[in-house]
Parts: sequence; structure tokens; C-alpha cells
Amino acid sequence: MIGIIDYGAGNLRSIINACIFLGYKTQIITKPEELEGVDKIILPGVGNFGNAMKKIERFQNSINSRIQDGVPFLGICLGIQVMFDESDESPDISGLGIFKGKCIRFPDNVKVPHMGWNSIYIRKKSPIIKGIPDNSMFYFAHSYYPVPENEDIIIATTEYELSFPSIVGYGNVFATQFHPEKSGKIGLKLLKNFLEI
Repeated sequence: MIGIIDYGAGNLRSIINACIFLGYKTQIITKPEELEGVDKIILPGVGNFGNAMKKIERFQNSINSRIQDGVPFLGICLGIQVMFDESDESPDISGLGIFKGKCIRFPDNVKVPHMGWNSIYIRKKSPIIKGIPDNSMFYFAHSYYPVPENEDIIIATTEYELSFPSIVGYGNVFATQFHPEKSGKIGLKLLKNFLEI
């Protein structure tokens, strides 16, 4: 059973449809205690860091507990950003702190949001990118990007005037800055890799 956290921000339908297409049952998680009954967790996200964190806050203890139990966890798009300590988008609001570091806005000389298809460049092996070729294209839509304190968590990067982490992870925790559920066959492959972990 795949638990997809619904905190009232973002369209979950494309993620649900992708999981069902890949042969997995899904459960929409609206209460923290519902996380206890799932085998894997997906945290999607669109919108503003601060607004999202105000709604995700109530899930924080349950998320941390399930991660410590070894349950595979995947953050997507804004979901990767809220997994860090903080973001310049909402300086007074703390993130989940699953990864150490912060999220910053693309510089003024870069068109934001970064929207559309772009390549990933694989930095290290990981089960989430099993069978995915270097330079594969995924769909992005974001104005901020994560800057990890520990670069060892960076699985892949993407170039958009500068290089930023597009996949991070360690242990049973993973996150993508792009939308795998909107990235065609290669996105489904990445999602399938996660669901099979």
C-alpha cells in the first residue's frame, strides 16, 4: 500500500494514476495516524514553502517515525524542498529537516520558474535510478532549488545556468526536484524503482 500525503496543496491525481498504472494500491493520507498502515510514502508538492509547511507540520512526527522504521519515502517537487531545514521563500518557517541544508531562489539573471523538460546528470549509483540512463529528460516546474550541507546525498544534478541537485537520497529516503509522474516513460521507470525498493 502506497500512502500519498494530502495536505491540501497540489493535484494528487497524476501520482495516484501513475501508481495504479504500475500495479500498486494507493491510500490518500489526510491524518498523521494513517501513515502507520502503509508500506511506502510519497510526499508530493506544489506551491509556496511556508504555506505547505504550515499544513505538513502535523505530519512531521509521524513522517520521522516511519522513516526511522525503514519505510521508503519519496518527496516530489516542493516535496524535496520541504524536506530540508529552510527556504529563502519563507525565511521564518522551518522545513522537515530530513536533509540538512536550505533552498534558494535561482539568480535574477535566470528565467523563473524553471519549467519544462531538462536533463539529469547522474553523480552516483542508487536504486531509484536503476536502469535510467545518464542525461535522461524529466519535467521540472520550480523557482527554488535545494543546497544540501552534505553533497554525498546528491544522486543527480541538472543544469539551468547553474548546477543544482535534481535527485537526492540516502538510506530509505529519496526526493526529486522534477515530477516523475509527469515525465513519461522514464518518469514511470523512476517511480517504479522507488515502489520496488
